Amino acid sequence: MAATAPVPTTVRELLFGVPMLAPPLASFDPLAVPDAPFPLFLDWLRQAVAERVSEPHAMTLATVGEDGCPDLRIVALRDANPGGWTFATGAHSAKGRQLTARPQAALGFHWREQGRQIRLRGPVLRVDAALAAADFRSRPVTSRAANLVGHQSEPLADPALVPAAFAEALARAAADPELVDPEHSLFTVRPTSVEFWQGDPGRGHTRLRYTAGADTWSRELLWP
Repeated sequence: MAATAPVPTTVRELLFGVPMLAPPLASFDPLAVPDAPFPLFLDWLRQAVAERVSEPHAMTLATVGEDGCPDLRIVALRDANPGGWTFATGAHSAKGRQLTARPQAALGFHWREQGRQIRLRGPVLRVDAALAAADFRSRPVTSRAANLVGHQSEPLADPALVPAAFAEALARAAADPELVDPEHSLFTVRPTSVEFWQGDPGRGHTRLRYTAGADTWSRELLWP
């Protein structure tokens, strides 16, 4: 009779032996890179999309709450250009209020299939309301309805309230394609530093950091 494997009793035992950074991973030559971070980000993003990385537009957004404690959540990248990386949220949501009170943030991309991460940090600017409205109208009707429901991050007394509220918002969104949630906002992180991280199964990770200067970006390699 075959011996039964012991059942893990701690988190450490449960995770022991779970593989990390399993090859094959992407390659990266940190000496053959552009002078600024955005072209390299765009190159990596195109590779991620071409290689069908799961949700390459998903990124972690870090803000700071009123108590000074960091806060995290996953949001979607809506746009990016040399001037910054843009995402959407409600102005009165928890993250919207935090960004208004403390307009600094960090973003993190993790593309597990390629063993890649990209980290950005810097000041945050709120985008023009007209562009935010155009972004709202460009969304699928279900996404617009979810925004129109509102109450994001507020306490929910009864889960049964959600379907009715969503159905009402969906009817409004479907009836009026030009309807815009006035709370819908776009925020752009204008990074002062951007790090590109390429994992290696042997832990000899490659890390390249760009730092913004007055007119140009500087580049430096970091120890793994």
